[in-house]
Amino acid sequence: MTLEETLVSLVDIPSVTGAEGRLCTALAQRLLPVYDMDGVSRIGNSLVVGRRTGRPILALVGHIDTVPEQGNGTARIADGMVYGLGTSDMKGGVAVMVHLLEDELVRASDFDVVGVFYDKEEGSMADNGLEPVLDAVPWLEEAEFAVVLEPTDLELQLGCNGSLNARITFMGSSAHSARPWLGSNAITRAGAWLDEMHRREPQPVTVAGLEFLEVFSVTKAGGGIAHNVIPPRFDLNLNYRFPPIYSMEDAARRVAEVAAAADEVEVIDAAPSGEIAEDNPHLQRLATVSGAERTAKQAWTDVARLTSRGIAAVNYGPGLVTQAHQVGEHVPIANLEACYTTLRRFLTEP
Repeated sequence: MTLEETLVSLVDIPSVTGAEGRLCTALAQRLLPVYDMDGVSRIGNSLVVGRRTGRPILALVGHIDTVPEQGNGTARIADGMVYGLGTSDMKGGVAVMVHLLEDELVRASDFDVVGVFYDKEEGSMADNGLEPVLDAVPWLEEAEFAVVLEPTDLELQLGCNGSLNARITFMGSSAHSARPWLGSNAITRAGAWLDEMHRREPQPVTVAGLEFLEVFSVTKAGGGIAHNVIPPRFDLNLNYRFPPIYSMEDAARRVAEVAAAADEVEVIDAAPSGEIAEDNPHLQRLATVSGAERTAKQAWTDVARLTSRGIAAVNYGPGLVTQAHQVGEHVPIANLEACYTTLRRFLTEP
């Protein structure tokens, strides 16, 4: 199969978060003839493919789930692109992983090359499938370097922003809407703060020579009892993307400062930022082989989870960042080929 044919086959097996079983089975069936039972381990709907022989371990890491379908669940090839759900985020990267793990030169290289295919990345931090894989296969923490094949436009995207969600609550008191002065409108109390958030600009933060953007976004809102009742409570979700200079405790303090006008601030979900593996020799080799531009990873990826376990990691994949979660999602076939060629050289050259 060509890379694009493999990608089409992956897209045509639905794998929305929480329903990755069929795709996990298909990947196992494809790779079992190459690695046999000893080289393919299934943890729930995740797979670890490869053997530990004592050579330095290099890991290829990718999630197999997608966001929900938007009428784009079937793949098609046109104008040098593969279109369909997950083509950029990140089944294109998964297709590259499959071909690398099947490659004889990669398997015979100076490294133990291990593929980690995991589920539930697009869901909540707590349900992410990579954590159970790392718990079940502890020797993965011996990896000297990991490449997460998230969409990066073929850039080397170092580190990643952390992500925190907080419930921001404004309180009031109910009253009949005909006599609003007898109550306090929680929704309109939030108006000045919402206007401030609307006008708030992303703030650049430089880390290791890379520019990350600190971003606060209101992403959900809910309140009100009835059309004729002054609302006594208004809840909003504040999503905070924080650069690698901040710990999760720092991030929680920053949110409390930004939402000081609210009555209640409750952190409901948080994921740490990813460390920048700037001094790792494998990163230097990959930079030389790829010739890729080094940039900051603005979105959260599992580079953060890997680096928190002591595994140096970088984001490098064929997908287009702007296409993630889009209705017309696509990936250039040329990107698939370029990513495969670069990583093949990286994995086979000492």
